[in-house]
Amino acid sequence: MVLFYKIIDPEYIVYMGIDKYENEDLIKYGWPEDIWFHVHDLSSAHVYLRLKKGQTINDIPANVLEECCQLVKNNSIQGCKEPAVDIVYTPWANLKKTPGMEAGAVLYHNDNEAKYVRNVRKSAIIKRADKKAQEDKKKQEEIRNYTSVMKSDNMKSNKYSAIDDDDFM
Repeated sequence: MVLFYKIIDPEYIVYMGIDKYENEDLIKYGWPEDIWFHVHDLSSAHVYLRLKKGQTINDIPANVLEECCQLVKNNSIQGCKEPAVDIVYTPWANLKKTPGMEAGAVLYHNDNEAKYVRNVRKSAIIKRADKKAQEDKKKQEEIRNYTSVMKSDNMKSNKYSAIDDDDFM
């Protein structure tokens, strides 16, 4: 299940794949206004920031950039153990898939469009993002269980209803 995060101030939507197969789907179905984030030279989740219409990669607010970098670093098996890592980010349109590439692997059409930033772990950002993801997951589970609909007060039995005279046989 692809995870969705909402950055509040200013408001942005962020998508993150859990494994290489979800990353592959995100690569396939990205939008032109998406910005892709990944830990440079290490295995990690793919994080996509959905920009607002008319914005470019240079318009990303510093706090939004920091939050995306923290998410991608925290969701890297090797990267989360390192004190600091380099994060690469580039427009989705710059990602290139060639036949035979492993699931989740990408190249760039233009290496010059990729930007790099050094990232050091900030626990407060990760805790806030994880808390929000857990709340969203709980909400999704409640929706899938139909707990708000399947209440005995809302159910009726036909046991005491009038006998139906229709003889359809």
